[in-house]
Amino acid sequence: MIEATTGQEFPLREAHRLVRDLMTPNPWIYWIDFLVHISLGWGAFITILSMPLSLPWQLLGGIIAMLAFYRAAIFIHELAHLKKGTFRLFRLVWNVACGIPLLIPSFTYDGVHNDHHKRDIYGTDKDGEYVPFATLKPVVMIGYVMLSFILPLFFIIRFLLLTPLSYLIPPLRKLVWERASSLTIDMNYKRAETAIRNDKHWKIQEFAAFVFITGVVAAIAWDVLSPRFLVLWYVIAMFIFFINSLRTLSAHAYRNPGDRPMEFAEQYLDSINVPGNLFITGLWAPVGLRYHATHHLFMSMPYHNLGEAQRRLVNGLSDNTLYLKTVRTSMWDALRRIWGEAVSNTRQADVSDPHTTFEDAVGREKNA
Repeated sequence: MIEATTGQEFPLREAHRLVRDLMTPNPWIYWIDFLVHISLGWGAFITILSMPLSLPWQLLGGIIAMLAFYRAAIFIHELAHLKKGTFRLFRLVWNVACGIPLLIPSFTYDGVHNDHHKRDIYGTDKDGEYVPFATLKPVVMIGYVMLSFILPLFFIIRFLLLTPLSYLIPPLRKLVWERASSLTIDMNYKRAETAIRNDKHWKIQEFAAFVFITGVVAAIAWDVLSPRFLVLWYVIAMFIFFINSLRTLSAHAYRNPGDRPMEFAEQYLDSINVPGNLFITGLWAPVGLRYHATHHLFMSMPYHNLGEAQRRLVNGLSDNTLYLKTVRTSMWDALRRIWGEAVSNTRQADVSDPHTTFEDAVGREKNA
């Protein structure tokens, strides 16, 4: 048993016994799921470009392309967790068909995300996927979501310009690796030189992304491709980052100011499950991410078994009180709660120190 901050004990051993047969990934599910959605995404993309301007049909095609590409892209999360050395062909195909064309090759998440699950890193200033939003002013959350609209431009600059320049300027090479090579939410995150797990040949992925975006820009300049290609690509990438930013805000409570590591049970209770509806919730939290708290309990469990694990733990635990504390009814419910906590904590901070500025508050939280 692991004691949580509530004084109750989380029945971790019992939970393990209930789900221990669900830890093996099924390659067929991975391949079929990914190939269907990436094919649907590219099919809709090409169809939109080939048809004359027609708002209703292009809008429908755009929605299909966005959702299909989003689901395909989220497989980067699974790649970060799959057993080291496994699914090599799947990793290659994912990068060629999805990661590189979207300028998010798997090395940008490999190693970085694994640190997010380490007990001594989660929720601290070394965790690039954690910002204590619930302890900061709500405007910080708004800024984080709004950043989604310029992130595709950042990735274009990163692979089109910074990649070749970093080959020529060694100090820039180090800076690009540390500050511009990670899918994180903390803008202060500095990637360690050793933050890599599976993608030992990440430089090939980086070069391939450079070749892709250079080829697209050159083809547009030479009238081989229509500028609509890049515009549509940007809109889809922007949508992926936007909806994922809302999903990310719904994935944790973000209450830890970063002044100490959190115990395993605390990390679970700081995470969120949104079982919701298979068809609706699965659109904004695809590939098992609606069971994010359960994922933090069993990070090696394949996404296609998380729903069954959720059902077993809800119905099978002798005391599921703590387990159910992580459940939210919807994205709106999760966002409403974290927004309310941020507002409440900000008011309390303003009352205790009315002269504290927003910059002071952010600096205090980051340096705690």
